Amino acid sequence: MGTWNSRGLRGSTLEEMVNRTNDKYRDQGLALMQKIPTPITPVKIDQQSRHITLAYFDKQSTVDYIGVVQSIPVCFDAKESAVDTYAIANIHEHQVKFMQDFEKQGGIAFFLLYYTHKDILFYLRLRELMPFWERAETGGRKSFRFDELDHAWDFEVKNGIWVPYLEMLQKDLNDRETEG
Repeated sequence: MGTWNSRGLRGSTLEEMVNRTNDKYRDQGLALMQKIPTPITPVKIDQQSRHITLAYFDKQSTVDYIGVVQSIPVCFDAKESAVDTYAIANIHEHQVKFMQDFEKQGGIAFFLLYYTHKDILFYLRLRELMPFWERAETGGRKSFRFDELDHAWDFEVKNGIWVPYLEMLQKDLNDRETEG
């Protein structure tokens, strides 16, 4: 069971951008994505502001977002990094297992990485994560570097969409179709 402290709002910038994108996609009838809240048990509450200042996670969460895009089941997790290396420890085994099971059921699972210091978004397919994951599991490097990624999956904000991941999802679907 983990502990949450309100001072650690890691990932909140990307999360807000994804939430706004999802609202726009829903309004345009393109996708219906739901943010999955992490269940917590409050321990300390600031009586004056009535804000939770300390809490425990009730159970492990699966992914940040789950939903459907044009009848395709989709789930993804949003991650941020302020440096060129990304620690595998920031991705949990239960998340990887859930995503693997999700894809076995015909869904698409991926990670959205936001390299804040470069202002670059990256669509990391589950199958591209797995070599890094397995390397860490077998005693190798416990992180991956920005330069190890296939930068054909970098993308930027455009057309008023904060995190236009549907274009990358389409590219992912096209690749899967080609690979058969």
